[in-house]
Amino acid sequence: MSATTIIDTAPLGALIRYTDGSPKPPARFTKKLAAWERSNGVGRLVKKEPPRPYATWTAPASFTLHEGNFASDGVILVTIMRSHSADSALVFEVAEEPKPGQVRVLLDFGGNTELLHLAESVTAAELWIAKEGYRNARLEIVTDEEGERAGGEDLAA
Repeated sequence: MSATTIIDTAPLGALIRYTDGSPKPPARFTKKLAAWERSNGVGRLVKKEPPRPYATWTAPASFTLHEGNFASDGVILVTIMRSHSADSALVFEVAEEPKPGQVRVLLDFGGNTELLHLAESVTAAELWIAKEGYRNARLEIVTDEEGERAGGEDLAA
C-alpha cells in the first residue's frame, strides 16, 4: 500500500513495515546492507501530519515511525524516528494493529497528536505517565470498532 493509504487508514500504534522491493544484500557488503536497511524496515506509527503550506511551497502530508531506542543502564540515549512523506516511493504494509483493550498515551501539540507509549492496560499507562512525567498526556483505549471511526475512547490522564 502507499504512504497516503497509511496516513489515511492506519491507526496510531500500528506496526508499519516498509520496503523498496530490493533483495537484502549479503552481510559481507556492509555499505550496501546499511543502504538497504534505510529503505527496508519496521516501526511503530507515532505521528501523522497533514500537508503544511509555506509561502513558496507546500510540504506533503507525512507520518513518523518509531524504529527503536539505544539505551545504556536503563537510560535511553538515542531514539530512532523515521518520517515518510505521502509521495514516498516505498511500499508500506500494516504488520500489526493495536489490540482492543490496549491504551495509547497521547500528547497533543501544534495541532497534531503524537503517540508516546502503547500500554497493555490503563493502570500500566498511568504508571508510565507517572514515571516519565508527561503532565499533559491523555489516554485513549483501543476499541473493537477502531476501523469504523477515527479514534478510541478518551480518558483524562
